[in-house]
Amino acid sequence: MRIRLVHGISLLATGLLAGAFGYGAANLVPTFNAVPQDMRFDFHTELMKINGITVQSAMVISTLSALTLALLTHGRTRALAATASALTLASFLITRFGNVPINGRIKQWAVNGPEPDTAKLLQRWELFNDARTITAAAAFTLLVALALRNGPTEAAARSRTPDQRQSRRNTH
Repeated sequence: MRIRLVHGISLLATGLLAGAFGYGAANLVPTFNAVPQDMRFDFHTELMKINGITVQSAMVISTLSALTLALLTHGRTRALAATASALTLASFLITRFGNVPINGRIKQWAVNGPEPDTAKLLQRWELFNDARTITAAAAFTLLVALALRNGPTEAAARSRTPDQRQSRRNTH
């Protein structure tokens, strides 16, 4: 039951993370590119105030729950859950060291106006955004694949020795 709960939490958090990044890549970025720069900077700055809390929370919960799932399971399930955890950690690192510094610059541009390298930095922000979207979606895909292949509970049960399985049957 504990494994199922952890798997459910990791699916939910990672799905929300991948969905948020996917929505941003498919809808927000094209909108950012369609409006005047000063409007983009203002909107982007306000969005980051809220996103900073919700998206970082989703990244932390995704990473830790997938890591916990890996620690509670064995074999292929462990490897896939650990990979999902590493991918969500990659999303966090890309965000923290790629997007966040550029967000700080965008905040300054909203007040002081753009700099000569603005277009280049906005392109870099979009590349980082694409990368974190891909890593989050890949992590979610791995966790869904685990759920579809009879879930981690069965995989954990299969990894027990025959004596452990018999002892478990006798206690239930």
